[in-house]
Amino acid sequence: MRPVLTPKQMHVLDTETITAGTPIEILVGRAGAAVARAAKRMMGGLYGRTVVVITGKGNNGADGRVTARLLADQGVRVHVINAENMPLRLPVSDLIIDAAFGTGFRDDWSPPSTQGVPVLAVDIPSGIDGLTGLAAPDTWQATRTVTFVALKPGLLLGAGRALCGEVELVDIGINLGMGNVDINEVERSDVSQWVPQRPFDSHKWKAALYAVAGSSGMMGAANLCSAAAIRSGAGIVHVASPGIVSDRSTPTEIVRRALPALGWSHEVLDDLSRFKAIVIGPGLGRDEGTVSEARRVIAGAHIPMVIDGDGLFAVAWGGEGARDIVRSRAAGTVLTPHDGEYTTLLGYAPSHDRITSARRLASDTNCVCLLKGTTTIVAEPSGEVLMVANGDQRLATAGTGDVLAGIIGALLAQGVEPFHAAASGAWIHGYAASLFTANEGLIASDLVDLIPLALSHMRHVGSQD
Repeated sequence: MRPVLTPKQMHVLDTETITAGTPIEILVGRAGAAVARAAKRMMGGLYGRTVVVITGKGNNGADGRVTARLLADQGVRVHVINAENMPLRLPVSDLIIDAAFGTGFRDDWSPPSTQGVPVLAVDIPSGIDGLTGLAAPDTWQATRTVTFVALKPGLLLGAGRALCGEVELVDIGINLGMGNVDINEVERSDVSQWVPQRPFDSHKWKAALYAVAGSSGMMGAANLCSAAAIRSGAGIVHVASPGIVSDRSTPTEIVRRALPALGWSHEVLDDLSRFKAIVIGPGLGRDEGTVSEARRVIAGAHIPMVIDGDGLFAVAWGGEGARDIVRSRAAGTVLTPHDGEYTTLLGYAPSHDRITSARRLASDTNCVCLLKGTTTIVAEPSGEVLMVANGDQRLATAGTGDVLAGIIGALLAQGVEPFHAAASGAWIHGYAASLFTANEGLIASDLVDLIPLALSHMRHVGSQD
């Protein structure tokens, strides 16, 4: 995992380090040297090169001034420009180093055009909010960002993720301490540790998954969820859809369970004794009878559960105290809302500070919350957060959320604890999309077919770490 610190946390850590005896000049010197090394790599050398360094107030500007001096000492022609007195046109150069504002950005930022010159950002591109990733309209697109000690949320969220370019995390001698980091970005090696390999003596019921999903006209959701689950390691998957006796589109490997259209919750609960986990909600429907029965299953099932799609509507349905059914569950529970479902659950939309929003839902429901977005935020009730930033815009298509629910359900059935199952599921989901060979045209069923390859790649890299 890569640590993530909010601007406030980073400020506290800086202060503690200086108070403990490390002079600020030492820290700035290390940071400036790291940026100078990155500049040399980006330009392929220093001979005959010209660099523009934009500096502002505070430590970020100080880092830039150290970088400028180090480059000048090595023969680079350097133009140092104060961010508060920017010209209408920058001098011709081979590289622009943006050391204007950093994570403390609060002002307007309307810099001149870069004219296509590569930009190396110091800590975070100027104009990006270090907490939310929101960006000022004219924020430069960085080719590379050198950040220090830990990632900042703004590098992973919103426009910040797209504008920061390649991110290099540099150690400048600040100790993160024990237990001080409560936000981390998930990496491939983490997933390989969390997701178990199937034991040699396993059998299908050791990782059995039950799914309550699908309804008339919405069987695709049930089929995508169940197919993703069986591809992700579930030993056997049973799918029950209220009012659906059979469905020809059900994958061959999936067991179809018939349920009546009404009064079906007791049949589901009676079936669960051999199953290790349950998914409820994809394509289930929102009529009053279905919602009431879904709530009974959610309250009465004593195995780990993923609540997705219409299952989230059922959790929210019923007014004051409706969410008590998940707060009181004894087994682990993962909620997987997008922004609209989050709003349905809590009565208001997620804020720009998506980490705080995910934490709020996790705390309010006593569940693991997976808040979907360009970067997925996974929060547990304790406040610990995992960020998954390997997905892209190709996942913005119908059915991919059903696939994600199936992946997470399969991981729960294999015994992965809910917090890691949610984060691992999101990572596998995003990585599978990255294996699609075209930039456009990905559909949810493509994602299902790519899951085994994603798992294989994950295992291979994990074995090398």
